[in-house]
Amino acid sequence: QRGHGRRASLYTDYTFAVWERAPRDATEAQAVVDAIAAGEKPEASAARGLPRLVPFAKAYSGLTDEEIRRVDAWVRQRTVESFGPVRSVAPGLVFELGFEGIQASPRHKSGLAVRFPRMLRWRDDKPLHEADALATLQQLLATSG
Repeated sequence: QRGHGRRASLYTDYTFAVWERAPRDATEAQAVVDAIAAGEKPEASAARGLPRLVPFAKAYSGLTDEEIRRVDAWVRQRTVESFGPVRSVAPGLVFELGFEGIQASPRHKSGLAVRFPRMLRWRDDKPLHEADALATLQQLLATSG
């Protein structure tokens, strides 16, 4: 989603997802990306045995101005759907996120809510299939109590 103030013309507010189950390999992760890019609904992909991405956090802070410009260009090139000011893109970038706390939440698709999420760094060294799965966040929840 576009930002505010001096960043109003740039896509700076991001929704992040984790794998519902980790892909077996890069080929399976790419199949998910291709399905999303082709407009396939997640239910149809899941019926084919592909893993799903589950939204779990929104963040807008932590990137440099240069990184924001790079992500903005990436979003503009890979937009799959538009919902007013919001753009949906096929996945492809991996970020390391930090947050102050985690708790169960029936209101969120992931079943979890994080407090004060922020981007710690862009993990361009990490392939998409190695991004975290929901189980990792559930382990954090179990050990945070």
